[in-house]
Amino acid sequence: MIDGMKPTVRALWPAAAILLLIAATGCVQNGAYSGDTKYEPVSVPLSASKRADVHLDMGAGELVLRGGAQDLIQGTLAYTAPDRRPIVDTSNEGSNTSVHIKEPSGVHFGPHMHYRWNLQVNDNPRLHLEVNCGAGKARLELGSLALENVKVNMGAGEVDVDLRGKPSQDYEVHVSGGVGKATIWLPSHVGIRADAHGVLGSIDVVGLEKTGNHYENGLYNHSDINIHVTVDGAIGEIRLIG
Repeated sequence: MIDGMKPTVRALWPAAAILLLIAATGCVQNGAYSGDTKYEPVSVPLSASKRADVHLDMGAGELVLRGGAQDLIQGTLAYTAPDRRPIVDTSNEGSNTSVHIKEPSGVHFGPHMHYRWNLQVNDNPRLHLEVNCGAGKARLELGSLALENVKVNMGAGEVDVDLRGKPSQDYEVHVSGGVGKATIWLPSHVGIRADAHGVLGSIDVVGLEKTGNHYENGLYNHSDINIHVTVDGAIGEIRLIG
């Protein structure tokens, strides 16, 4: 156990994706690793936490994150290569808890390696979440969480951010960088504003109307709860679904 809106430029994607993958993972391929996959449970006690700062740094692999944990954070970290064993750091200050789960730096990455984090977060503490994902897939099901701020830094791959739920307060979402595809599912019955800056590729917006240089729904600034989404610096396909 471990404690603690420009036209699509498709011709640019393959080369950009390769370069970004190398930069994002900081790894080199040095052959396959044939060892057995190790599954390590992770558990961070809820204790008296009323606010949580959670940082997840994955260079390459698959990340699934959702709510519903009994602990502050719980789940399983799966990996094959011993030098890719995730590092979990936690600290507490009063009712604030910080959790940082990261892939070791400078590791060697080859084919046939299995790397997957399957994590849950407790729904109750006010949450600041930052996710840095290099190459691979990330599925973030965040609708049940008490979000204050969400930052997602994409690498090369696919990211789904599902915000559908019943938020109890305003919050900000910032998705930046990356080569690939990002889909952001937005909650209903609250105000939504979305801004996109420096996106090289396609933007598909459903359920929001363009107003000036941004998108919003009819409830924005007329609802008790408003959510602001910003997407910038991405190359590829961005979908906003309200």
